[in-house]
Order: sequence, then C-alpha cells, then structure tokens
Amino acid sequence: MARIICIDYGGKRTGLAVTDPFKIIATALTTIASKELIPFLENYLKTEEVELILIGEPLSLDDSATHATPLVAAAIKNLTKAFPNIPIQKVDERYTSKMAVRAMIDMGMKKKDRRVKGNIDQIAATIMLQEYLQQLG
Repeated sequence: MARIICIDYGGKRTGLAVTDPFKIIATALTTIASKELIPFLENYLKTEEVELILIGEPLSLDDSATHATPLVAAAIKNLTKAFPNIPIQKVDERYTSKMAVRAMIDMGMKKKDRRVKGNIDQIAATIMLQEYLQQLG
C-alpha cells in the first residue's frame, strides 16, 4: 500500500512527514537541507511506494503570496520534473509552525530541543499531513 508524503519546504531546511501504509497516521520523517530534497526522495522511493506528495503553500492571511511562495513554486516545478508519475498537491501551511511550537511545549519538550528549527519543520509537515488525512475522513 502506498503512502502520502508531506513537505514543509523552506529556503534552508525542509521538514518531511509520511503516512503509514493504511493512511491513518501521520508521522514525522526527518528534516533535511532543502537542496537535498530530490536526492532524498529518489532514495526514499526506492524502498517505499508514495501515491501523493503534499507540499505546504505559504500564503498570507489575505491569501496573497509571501516571500516563500516563489521558493515553493520552484520546488513544485522540480518535484514534478523529478517525479512525473506522482501527483503533487498544495496544502495550506498557515499557522503550522506556531502549532508545531505549541505541540512541542504540550509534549514537554525541553526548551533547547524546541529551539532546533528542524524539529519545528518536521512537526509542521506532520500537522499538515494529519489535517489532510482528517479532511479525507
């Protein structure tokens, strides 16, 4: 059974989350350097089947583009070229970083671990993916 992978793409770091094969639970996968995204996914796809790639779309509260929107658009173009057989879908990423920080506090994560930005990125990707799964019902 194929998985869904979710990407919280940033200029420097990219957080990744993935579903279980039954698409019930979203789990943080890792945080990587953004320039390593395509090679990482190529390697990941050698062992795991992925049916859909979700990527967070950075928008302002009024739905206008942010400074990160062009970066994500370029990433989508590169993903489409590298993985033409896997559909790519944008998902709203507003507030996910704040929600990730709140989740880390609620989990009792130590302050020094909460400062590791890579933790925020992969938890944000997990939140986006879990919200997508809940929408599927």
